[in-house]
Amino acid sequence: MKRAVLGAVSLGGIGLGVMRWRSSRRSKARTRREAARWLMVTINRRPEEVLAEGRLPEPLARLGDTVEVRVREAPGGRGTELGARPLAGVPTGATQVLARLGGEDPRQAVRRALRESKCLMETGEVLLPDAPPRTRPTPAGRILDLAVQRAGGEGRL
Repeated sequence: MKRAVLGAVSLGGIGLGVMRWRSSRRSKARTRREAARWLMVTINRRPEEVLAEGRLPEPLARLGDTVEVRVREAPGGRGTELGARPLAGVPTGATQVLARLGGEDPRQAVRRALRESKCLMETGEVLLPDAPPRTRPTPAGRILDLAVQRAGGEGRL
């Protein structure tokens, strides 16, 4: 009986090791693809309005030559797709985690600039959440507040 249990545990350990090795190979390739991908937003304006006088919206213009920008008409005539990606090398692996936690990941600045550009073009100002919130904090709400604070530059596009 001991041999059967020991054999099962050994096979499980070997199987787990093989799965971790295969997933690490896949995640490295995925990380390289994600680092070079375009970050996009759709703005409910015509391309001529987005690139008024041939200038980029101010939040993207602030990033200067550190980003590559793409502007094109959205499919179906539904506005303009505004895309950007950092030109500098994007950290991967453990350095990526440290860069994100420290707010030094170049993708965070690009995401923030795209969100702010969309807000400016559609509403005329950068919209921010009300602070402080008007509700009483709960234990679950405190956890959510911590997650929101750590998400700093990430957010959804």
